[in-house]
Amino acid sequence: MMTDSVTPDAAHDCAPASTALQDKTTRKSSAKSGRSRAREFALQGLYQFLVGRNEAADIDVFTRDLSGFHKSDSAHYDALLYGCVEHREVLDSLILPLLDRKLEEISPIEHAVMWMGVYEFQHCIDVPWRVVLNEYIELAKSFGGTDGHKYVNAVLNGLAPQLRSHEVQADRLTGKAR
Repeated sequence: MMTDSVTPDAAHDCAPASTALQDKTTRKSSAKSGRSRAREFALQGLYQFLVGRNEAADIDVFTRDLSGFHKSDSAHYDALLYGCVEHREVLDSLILPLLDRKLEEISPIEHAVMWMGVYEFQHCIDVPWRVVLNEYIELAKSFGGTDGHKYVNAVLNGLAPQLRSHEVQADRLTGKAR
């Protein structure tokens, strides 16, 4: 049996593209990329981790049996689920200085979305920073509270210059970023 500390090799790096939360999806399912689907499934898993205190391996087994998982990028899902769980303290230490309240007061959805965005900034350099930002704002809009996406936007936008400095600077020089 796999434990929380033993993770698949793919859990540490993002590979190239190859339930209740699902019910709130606003985009057509057929229009989503495998990576977008992977992000949704990882969000659901991280929610279970944060709220239910379930082990990542148990969450993984459950999630892989959900309808539609076969259409997701499973390597990206693995990287997000196991990577965020494994690096949660580091992710929180990056997020915390940008919060205007205690971490415990943040919705578990927004917390998980921020973990995932920061994780992708750090470990998925094949995904442009603007794509990361957009994907997680959209996830927060779909699954989070009324204005949760604004909070996610502020935190991830605040971390982008630190975690993706070359990309952000290049966009500023070309007028693509403020």
